Amino acid sequence: MKQKISIILPVKDTAKYLKTCVDSILAQTYENWELLAVDDASSDACYSILQNYAQKDERIKALQNPNPRLLNALRFGYAHSSGELIHRMDSDDVMPKDKLEMMVAGFENLNRHENLNQQTTNHNVLITGATEYFSDEGPIGDGFKRYDKWLMELAKKQSYREEVYKECVIPSNCWLVHRDDFDRIGAFSPDTFPEDYDLCFRFIAGGLKIIGLPKVLHHWRDRSDRISRNWEVYKDNRFFELKVHYFFKMDRDKSRPLVLWGAGKNGKDLAKLVLKENKDLHWVCDNEKKIGKDIYEVRMQHFSSLSELNSPQIIIAVASPEGQVEISRELARMNFEKGVDYWFFA
Repeated sequence: MKQKISIILPVKDTAKYLKTCVDSILAQTYENWELLAVDDASSDACYSILQNYAQKDERIKALQNPNPRLLNALRFGYAHSSGELIHRMDSDDVMPKDKLEMMVAGFENLNRHENLNQQTTNHNVLITGATEYFSDEGPIGDGFKRYDKWLMELAKKQSYREEVYKECVIPSNCWLVHRDDFDRIGAFSPDTFPEDYDLCFRFIAGGLKIIGLPKVLHHWRDRSDRISRNWEVYKDNRFFELKVHYFFKMDRDKSRPLVLWGAGKNGKDLAKLVLKENKDLHWVCDNEKKIGKDIYEVRMQHFSSLSELNSPQIIIAVASPEGQVEISRELARMNFEKGVDYWFFA
């Protein structure tokens, strides 16, 4: 029998879009799912809409969050779930009709291959894929387009691990994982925001094998009142504090020199956080006006000084695509490997 998918759906003030969202779930070609739709103290007709759907389809459970807040809604929905596989959805987004079928097939195909080799039940895998933004309010911004394109490239190259500090490599509404693994990495328990990026790091820190399908598996709705545009916790979308925390947990090797590349605003803000964890910091750039100066009591050096260090770890705070290409070329020339010796943080 096909495994059941529990879809956790927090809902708040999205009555305008909710029917389109739920209808896209009902249209899935994979039918063994349950929807835990949790109304999070909406001021509109969301709960009434959910109740109507629940009366028509027993797979849908209309719930009311007793302790309003996004993470509490996710936890409440998960506590009422029973599926072997876990997935999250947002109430203003849309699923392609084959989303669940494609993700389950990827999950089962990998496990079938692993089991042939190991003769054991093996989960420890997460399936993800590419996304596509859409909007009823006008054209999609270039930043969203770049993110969509980047996620497709990650899926094609399977380069999730080496790119995890650049941006969130696992879209919040485009993953499928076994309940055992989800519980093992803490599910929705932490209070950390952004909750999706923290969860992404915990998936990887927990040792899950990330498998990306090079196919659009989720349609994001961009709108002017979405929480990622308006909540204070999302105001600084570089999330350096979270990235530094997990870098020192997942990748920092204290036997190797630590280098920060970049002397602009990103570099300075990142340096403040890194210096709290690692006082012995090497700081490099290519800006002749800053080389030789002390910033936060660290002497700025030219990046060519990297050749004098024994197996350094390099974190890069340069955000421009052109700059990143040039830095990658320089580091490749010096035989440094991405994801092993250096990581982009912007």
